[in-house]
Amino acid sequence: MKKIIFFDIDGTIISEDENAYLPESTLKAISLAQKNGCYTYVNTGRTICNIEKRIRDIGFDGYICGCGTYIEHRGENIFYHKTPDDVCRLIEDTVKKCRAIPVYEGKDALYYDGEFEKDDRIIMFTNEFLKRGASFFTTQEKKNFGFDKFIVWTDENTDKELLYSVISRYYTIIDRGNGLLENVPKEFSKATGIYKILDILGIDISDAYAVGDSMNDLSMLQAVPNSIAMGQGVSVHKYVSYITDDIYHDGIWNALKHFELI
Repeated sequence: MKKIIFFDIDGTIISEDENAYLPESTLKAISLAQKNGCYTYVNTGRTICNIEKRIRDIGFDGYICGCGTYIEHRGENIFYHKTPDDVCRLIEDTVKKCRAIPVYEGKDALYYDGEFEKDDRIIMFTNEFLKRGASFFTTQEKKNFGFDKFIVWTDENTDKELLYSVISRYYTIIDRGNGLLENVPKEFSKATGIYKILDILGIDISDAYAVGDSMNDLSMLQAVPNSIAMGQGVSVHKYVSYITDDIYHDGIWNALKHFELI
């Protein structure tokens, strides 16, 4: 039977530190798994425009992006959910009114409020995303922009009660810590992306594997019976069936070896 492996990007395929380290053993493991008949898929919170060339060059069979809102198989977009325009405008207006700092993530570009262009968090994000080749615009430059998911930073000046009450009507709110909220359309997650592609490809859940490192991978890790946590991903260790080594010690290679996928 055909098997399929889902990989998170940040902290799993590449390190989340300043090195953004991509182990040679990871490249070899993914290539060998494919030669052994496995599908390999990225499953990430990033939207598709935010996948850099060196990840693309690995040669994955497909991508689940934006927490299940976009699915691509062998270069073809086979599923896409876009937030309705009226909801986009309501969210944009509410975030501004509540004095939160947003980055809106779309299929083709990312958008931030130009009022905050000198904020250190915005500078850090734009610099990082531009390195990946993503297109970045201010909300002032692109009126009526669309997006699939978004993040906001909150602080003591934010009207959190109003912000939460509006966002939670349409989005699942993931608290990433330090005032950062990741917001994913309700009924979508890394898990829903897995179920959809398994159905499309006709693969049984027992033949699905997932590798992740943090709490935003939890839905993916709990969706499959063969769940793998990277060694440094302590927060999800208690939820998985196997804990591998960290990214600097050939974690993906060792995990795929353990499950006899390579």
